Amino acid sequence: MEKRRDIYQAIADPTRREIISLIARQSMNLNAIADNFDASRPAISQHIKVLTECGLIMIKKQGRERYCELKIDRLIEVTSWVEQCRKYWNETIDSMENYLQELQTKNKKNGKQ
Repeated sequence: MEKRRDIYQAIADPTRREIISLIARQSMNLNAIADNFDASRPAISQHIKVLTECGLIMIKKQGRERYCELKIDRLIEVTSWVEQCRKYWNETIDSMENYLQELQTKNKKNGKQ
C-alpha cells in the first residue's frame, strides 16, 4: 500500500516549493532538479519522494531517465483552500473595519473623540 503524506506538510518546506516551481515550468529529470540546489542528490531525492507520496508530482520513466511532472490538480486543491481562507479573513477584517467606523461615528455624535 502506497504511503500518503499530507500535502500541506509537503509544501511547507522551501526546498520542496522550489522543486514544484522548477517542474511547473517543464518536466525535469532528477539530476537536472538536483543541479539547482546545494543539497546532496540523496536529499533532493528524499524531497521528491515526499512530493510523490502526497501526489503533487509523478515520475515518468523515459528510457533510463526518470522525469518529474507536476500534478496540477493537487495544487488546485491547495489553491482552493487558500482562497477560502483568504475570503474568510477579508470578510472578517471588513466586518471589523465597519464596526470600528460605526463606533467612531457614534463617538463623534456623542461628542467623544
